[in-house]
Amino acid sequence: MTALEALAPFAALGEGAVYGAVAVFARVGATVALLPGFGETALPARVKLGAAVVFTMAVWPLAAPLADLAGADAATLWLTVAAEAVAGLILGLSVRMLIFALQLAGAVAAQATSVAQMFGEGLTADPQPAFSNLLTIAGIALAFALGLPAYAAAALVGSYEVIPFGTFPFGGDVAHWGARRVGGAFATAIAIATPFMITAFGYYLALGAINKAMPQLMVAFVGAPAITAGALLLMFLAAPPAISLWGAKLTTVLLDPYGAFP
Repeated sequence: MTALEALAPFAALGEGAVYGAVAVFARVGATVALLPGFGETALPARVKLGAAVVFTMAVWPLAAPLADLAGADAATLWLTVAAEAVAGLILGLSVRMLIFALQLAGAVAAQATSVAQMFGEGLTADPQPAFSNLLTIAGIALAFALGLPAYAAAALVGSYEVIPFGTFPFGGDVAHWGARRVGGAFATAIAIATPFMITAFGYYLALGAINKAMPQLMVAFVGAPAITAGALLLMFLAAPPAISLWGAKLTTVLLDPYGAFP
């Protein structure tokens, strides 16, 4: 079968259905570009495009009755595509915020325990501390283990009930949603990094007491290996419950990505 023969069934859809499919692809593509795993810079663009097409094919049968643009002029078509892209970005950011939370938690933990200088090749374009890379990779693996693609497809279908096809969301709703999502992501990051912050506080408190008792002792050189080893051991112990907490937050967001919308 040639490529033209494979595309022949789409010719019977009609102009309105084809334009509607393009608009649906805009929402799906914007979401996929921000989803954990699918939206990483390490993933080739062709794979991302293929994933967006697959998600569009999964969502299209349910979105088709709402996405008929028969007789639409060019201005209406472009406005519809732009509105769909904005709706998809909001949905994708709902989940991407949790990846930002993992990166922030790793950066705070590394900075508190004096291992922030340990950089490594990660999934993001910007260099991240080793703790951030470790937590991010673990979070993405857990997301796929929990069924991220299925949750994402269901969220895309349900998004048309919150933000109807071809309509821009109200700015006040987006601001309220963004404030809650950013606050929730920051709270999650601090909760994950709290054991490291407490350990660092105790370490520097003990360091100050030792330095006061024995001023001639170079306590910084003695304590540096101890805090590094302690940070690695604490990451070994704290990472599993931290990722479990993050997975619970992820499931909650995927089930209700537009939670702050009225």
